[in-house]
Amino acid sequence: MASTKYTHAIVCRIPLSLRTRGEIDLEEAKRQHEAYVNLLREQGLDVIELPPDENLPECAFVEDTAIICNGIALITRPGDPRRAQEVGSIRAVIKKELDLPIVEIADENAKLDGGDVLFTGREFFVGLSQWTNEAGAKAVAAAFPEYPCVPIKVTEHHHLKYYISMGAPDLLVVCNTKESQEILKRIEREASFTYQTLTLSEEKAANVLFINGTLIHRSIEEIPVSHQILSEKIDIPRQVLNISELGKFSTGLTSCSLLVRRTKYIRNL
Repeated sequence: MASTKYTHAIVCRIPLSLRTRGEIDLEEAKRQHEAYVNLLREQGLDVIELPPDENLPECAFVEDTAIICNGIALITRPGDPRRAQEVGSIRAVIKKELDLPIVEIADENAKLDGGDVLFTGREFFVGLSQWTNEAGAKAVAAAFPEYPCVPIKVTEHHHLKYYISMGAPDLLVVCNTKESQEILKRIEREASFTYQTLTLSEEKAANVLFINGTLIHRSIEEIPVSHQILSEKIDIPRQVLNISELGKFSTGLTSCSLLVRRTKYIRNL
């Protein structure tokens, strides 16, 4: 299956207030974020950068604020109430800069973080976690009825995409921990399609970013064993990023951007 050709990415710079979430080398985090944004541009993306919002310490982790697919943006309802205001600036950018139709979640009981939503190109898997509930999964299914949408229980303290992500069209990247393997089994049991899997060693290695034919993964300093596996098993272009600081409070590589494929002809609601 051909992969989606992304045209744009939305990112948000890191606020000083991220320090309030725990121990972090803020200057290093900023350097890592700048390298991340530069790499997105190198992949041919038009990057829209939002300024940091000091009132929203986690605003750089934009993945959680929207699900964008087939020219439509579903605005999420973050499971952490402290992050509820983050969706406002993202909604405005999607509307004004990208001119995409927006879907809002009507159910006030719904909780949905983008880090819990894995789109394979063929179907959605929505992690039921401390940030996302059944009503949130139903909102994804309702917004994108053309795709199967399967809720998957996530029992530990991370989003679904921390444990499993897309490394290429039809390739699931996981790690060999008990939790990741259990999630993979649930996905394989419920999936409407068949996927290849690549199993890595370090838990945080499982979150990778596949953009326009290139696989982006963490550095050898962060994931030495998995880095070797990726070098041996992956025959598509690879790029490496160190996100040791950014990764302390996020899902990983996917968390700092919203990827968009913008076409001239946008599907009507």
